[in-house]
Amino acid sequence: MRTEMRQLLTPRMIQSMEILQLPLMALEERIEQELQNNPVLEQREGSDDGEQNDADGEPTATATIDVPTRDRDLPEAQQQFTEEETPMVVRDNDSQAEDFDRLAKLADYLENEEWGADNYRSHSSQFDGERDKKQDAMSNTAARGESLAEYLLGQWAFAECSEGVRRAGEAIINHLEDTGYLKTSFETIQVESKTPLSIEDLYAALAMVQELEPSGIAARTPEECLILQLNALENEGGEMAEGHDFALERGLVAHHLKDLEMNRYPLIARKLECPIDAIKTAVKSLARLSPHPGREIGGEPPPSITPDATVFFDEETGKYAIRMTRDYGSNLYISGLYRKMLKEKTVDRKTREFLSNNVRNARWLLESIEQRSSTIQRVIRAVVDAQQEFFEKGPESLKPLPMIGVADQLGIHVATVSRAVSEKWIQTPRGIYPLRRFFSGGTQNSEGEDMSWDAVKEKLRIIIDHEDKMAPLSDDDIVLKLKEQGIELARRTVAKYRKILNIPTARQRREY
Repeated sequence: MRTEMRQLLTPRMIQSMEILQLPLMALEERIEQELQNNPVLEQREGSDDGEQNDADGEPTATATIDVPTRDRDLPEAQQQFTEEETPMVVRDNDSQAEDFDRLAKLADYLENEEWGADNYRSHSSQFDGERDKKQDAMSNTAARGESLAEYLLGQWAFAECSEGVRRAGEAIINHLEDTGYLKTSFETIQVESKTPLSIEDLYAALAMVQELEPSGIAARTPEECLILQLNALENEGGEMAEGHDFALERGLVAHHLKDLEMNRYPLIARKLECPIDAIKTAVKSLARLSPHPGREIGGEPPPSITPDATVFFDEETGKYAIRMTRDYGSNLYISGLYRKMLKEKTVDRKTREFLSNNVRNARWLLESIEQRSSTIQRVIRAVVDAQQEFFEKGPESLKPLPMIGVADQLGIHVATVSRAVSEKWIQTPRGIYPLRRFFSGGTQNSEGEDMSWDAVKEKLRIIIDHEDKMAPLSDDDIVLKLKEQGIELARRTVAKYRKILNIPTARQRREY
């Protein structure tokens, strides 16, 4: 036996860290899951225009950085009823028709339904004439797009061929990659097929599948893919075929694709005995072809980005202000109905324990969401104060900002800052950027000014954009250009940054 000290994370701390790290869309899914699992947690309908509601459902004006008030912080008298639970009041100045209608609905509910949050929400929606939110969400969700295989099989069903060729064509289509290429050998297709397929049928089927739309499908190499598209254009004719020198373009694809990649125009001109201008025209025509025709059909849409906050210039204060995009916690509350049940002495012990656990879990969730919003706002405020020149002048003015410096400034752990910026985005006057973009190391120029590595990369890109394309700068020349601006870098560092920015070498950038 021995005495020792250990640092342990409570479930509440773990939940708080998980909530902090979640991006907006994941947080929305987490809240929806909690609403389904926790009967005491409720959500009121609210607007997303920055107006927030207090615990009684009344709108309250909030500043862009203020943390919304929770119903647990209000007096006990204000916690008794929520927006959906208006107290019964008999008026003296009218016929009290509305009060008696609500009383009849409540009596009917108590007689026929059990005390459950799901039933309560559904009947409240029916009473108020509201639509089912889940049904609306399902109706507004876009249907799954047609896949490449489904699209091609729909065309293949009308092909006129023998039964063996039809089965071979279906097998080929099912083995196509998402890019549209056929990388599987015929021997493998034969082995994996449930029905016997002959090599002759596979070759015949491949020729027919390659005639389907989009053109270039079922190619085995990039050269074959481009040639299939050229053949389809030539056979179709019309406006799309105008301006094409199909013989020259086929020769470039079949024999000089690597030379085109390395920008060896003079060598190609000597071998083909044609002027460089004709080659450049043919290359422009080839650029309109698709190297991955399969991606034109189906595929998953790119993920949408929802910024956590918007940074804008406030003309009244003359400073940059922050407005949080959404505050999910402002529309969440603990049902007053269950809070009242928890206080009633007639409720049995098991029910009281069940409600007590769920109320505690709901409060933990609300506090975690509030802490997440507050931490992210504080981190964004520190970023805005440190990177003001970025918002005014652009990426070349980005300053080095280590996370440990922000953590010391805010009095939190550096791991908390890392979780706060993970997969978070902010909308700025210069576009939408990931919050992590503003955290990086850097260097100093000859004048002693701090510059982040991203700012150095931006200056390198600007230098290359303004170079003479007939005589592009080498990496050594770029080193000298940066030195003229007070930035000293090694040639290998310039080459590394150039590759990160997807900028080709000087030979490949040269224009003839």
